[in-house]
Amino acid sequence: MSVSSIDFVPTLAANDVDDVVILGGGLAGLFCALKLAPRPVTIITSAPIGQGTSSSWIQGGIAAAVSEGDSFEKHRDDTIKVGAGICEPRIVEEMAREASVRLHDLLSYGVPFDKDLEGKLKLSRNAAHSENRVARVKGDMAGRVIMDTLVAAVRKTPSIRVLEGFLGESLISEGRFVTGILARRRGSLERLAFPAKAVVLASGGIGHLYGVTTNPGDANGHGLAMAARAGAVLADTEFVQFHPTALKVGKDPAPLATEGLRGDGAYLVNAQGERFMRNLHPDAELAPRDVVARAIQSEVTAGREAFLDCRTAIGAEFSEKFPAAYAACVEAGIDPVKDLIPVSPAQHYHMGGVLTDANGRTSLDGLWAAGEVASTGAHGANCLASNSLLEAVVFAARIAEDIQGLMPTPRSAFWAETDQEPGLPSQRNVDERSAITKLRKTMAANVGVERNRETLIQALADIADAEAQCERISIRNMMLSAKIIAASALKREESRGGHFRSDFPDANPDLAKRAYITLNEVQEIAADAVETA
Repeated sequence: MSVSSIDFVPTLAANDVDDVVILGGGLAGLFCALKLAPRPVTIITSAPIGQGTSSSWIQGGIAAAVSEGDSFEKHRDDTIKVGAGICEPRIVEEMAREASVRLHDLLSYGVPFDKDLEGKLKLSRNAAHSENRVARVKGDMAGRVIMDTLVAAVRKTPSIRVLEGFLGESLISEGRFVTGILARRRGSLERLAFPAKAVVLASGGIGHLYGVTTNPGDANGHGLAMAARAGAVLADTEFVQFHPTALKVGKDPAPLATEGLRGDGAYLVNAQGERFMRNLHPDAELAPRDVVARAIQSEVTAGREAFLDCRTAIGAEFSEKFPAAYAACVEAGIDPVKDLIPVSPAQHYHMGGVLTDANGRTSLDGLWAAGEVASTGAHGANCLASNSLLEAVVFAARIAEDIQGLMPTPRSAFWAETDQEPGLPSQRNVDERSAITKLRKTMAANVGVERNRETLIQALADIADAEAQCERISIRNMMLSAKIIAASALKREESRGGHFRSDFPDANPDLAKRAYITLNEVQEIAADAVETA
């Protein structure tokens, strides 16, 4: 099965309900809603829009081949190279080709990308890019400023209704159709049904399944689990990216030392002052993220620790060029102008997710997916730096266009009243918090930068124990998402991109293809692992 050869053809429900319901208030969800205007859209999000999303925390910027000497073909080739053999070439090419258009969309909404004195975009180079093609905002503020700009645009758009404080728990289905979302009001037992003609899943990533992550707390895999429970096909869920240079200062989430620092010449050293990356990869500090993450992890494990040295390359310009990273350092008591910055890998991005085609359609009728929860095939086994924001806007726009084509005549901006569902059990399990702690600990220890059969079996056994302590659907969704990732990692017996098996350290040419999995297979793999453990 391949996105290159499959286009999912959904049939939309015809009942008089909301036209479109979007789960998620990050970049993909907001951009899709804006592109759907003036069609009535409801955005459901657990946190206030613009808060609690990974999009807001991204520092590096958005990649687009818009400079002289660059081309979408070069961007495509860089992406495919980093994807380690399992990117969907058609998807990558279309994403790279549309990058310029989407960048100008963001400019039209008012995003103040950095420009030079002549008014041209100032473009930077991140790891594994062959050209300077990363558009930034105030050095390392791209995610925050892009989101602030789109939130303002959404607030001004009368066709968009935003419902904050609702946590998505389940997809509602009628036969083969996804017809809505079941959500719980945060902090309450009240559950509400949001029926829709089209549902867009834009619920973000899986960072807080791990003990160390750069993601906000709402990135907990609930959308992935919701789709799996509804019967959606999932793809490449074993491929988890760990950002090499999270600040090792004991904070949760871990602050990020943006890749842009290394792009501007900062380098890595261990406690002995050795530049260990120079002997490991020809691109040294600008090697693909998985290579750098494993190298840093090796130094940390060996007791030599790892540090980012910005003193010469950035120096006194640090606070002006990289204000977010500077603020994080100062808060931790580090002066990056004079001090080395302690770093270690942290879960950062999920390449896998709900399988979609080129238009964001999933294998379920009436359901689309965009952003980190989706697996379009654009990233393959490893995400090229600054392609995550790009993928979100490219495929959010494609979903909007697809839905507009299927429902060419929007109705008036009227929203149906939601139906109240029975409440959750009144007695919540008091052990759920400890179950989450156990989950995050086992994912970090056993399904992290390096995995092997033994650690993955241990993780699945630990997840089963933790799951037994949980009553709430939202917590059980976290457990299921973790189980999906660990089971997929156990299934792929090779190393490729963000998935490194110490017991299978080499890539297997026969496995240079995408991997697909459903809930039934996940449960079978997990059950076998628990029995083995």
